[in-house]
Amino acid sequence: MTIREEIEAREDLILSPQATKSRTAKRDRDEAPDPLRTAFQRDRDRIIHSKCFRRLKHKTQVYIAPGDHYRTRMTHTLEVGQIGRTVARALRLNEDLVEAIAMGHDVGHTPFGHVGEYALRDLVGHFNHNEQSLRTLEVLEKNGQGLNLTQEVRDGILGHTGTHKPVTMEGQIIRLADRIAYLCHDFDDAQRAGMLAIEDLPGSVREVLGTTPSQMITTMVMDMVRESMDKREIFMSDEVTNVMNEFRRFMFTAVYKAPTLIPDRNRAAHVVKYLFLHYLENPELLRHEVERQGGEANRLITLTDIVDYVAGLTDQYAIKLFKEIYIPRIWDPAN
Repeated sequence: MTIREEIEAREDLILSPQATKSRTAKRDRDEAPDPLRTAFQRDRDRIIHSKCFRRLKHKTQVYIAPGDHYRTRMTHTLEVGQIGRTVARALRLNEDLVEAIAMGHDVGHTPFGHVGEYALRDLVGHFNHNEQSLRTLEVLEKNGQGLNLTQEVRDGILGHTGTHKPVTMEGQIIRLADRIAYLCHDFDDAQRAGMLAIEDLPGSVREVLGTTPSQMITTMVMDMVRESMDKREIFMSDEVTNVMNEFRRFMFTAVYKAPTLIPDRNRAAHVVKYLFLHYLENPELLRHEVERQGGEANRLITLTDIVDYVAGLTDQYAIKLFKEIYIPRIWDPAN
């Protein structure tokens, strides 16, 4: 018996009957099993070693070009994974599946986060970061070969937001853990930035969830565990759900759409828009990208190719490209 088989056997003994077992995982392309790692462990490792995952460290969470102590998409992703694994362990669900979904859920985010997402959506009519996360991992990574992730991980990544509800309980955990993480940690960052104080929170949020990010996370995680124990779906109580939704509405008004952040958000949207338009007018500039992804040398550069390229840029690189393309260089006769 291999180590992987021993792990799979332990899952059968220890995990809840409602847990998703590694031995039943399915891929579109069959692969020989790994002697050490389960299918979901391999998926987690493939995502962590991918280029799109590494780029998360230079992609916006809330603040454009933040300082060292503010969240990025990378730290947000790690925090979602931590919250998700805590819930999964308490409910005896599959932690490896939860972690794999968490690590991949936001890799499709554009530069400047949701600002870039909305800018691309305005330009092309349909663009959602959860769908782009799945496309990035399954189509674009590994020079166009994709990572061949399991169906269960792909389902959870697609369903972490939007209309699709994940089939697995592990995927449903990440759907809620993502919201818990960004609300609590974005509030923490807003305090650090001097935008908000504890007294600004709605009274119900302070009374039900607490007054610190740690208290808020603990309250919502405990509620999720309590309400979901021995169930076939992941739930939160009506009271905590209603207060979390009030917290979310407050954060949209006080932070995400705050007047002080609008100028930089407009500038960021402008960068994404005009980079897209530049490559739309000059598609051959992306020929090397298409060929690197395994595309035929002479095929037309499509709208999808342009979206993929712009969506994959980090904040810093998008700004660098914009300067090179649109900002005149200062003429210096000495050079």
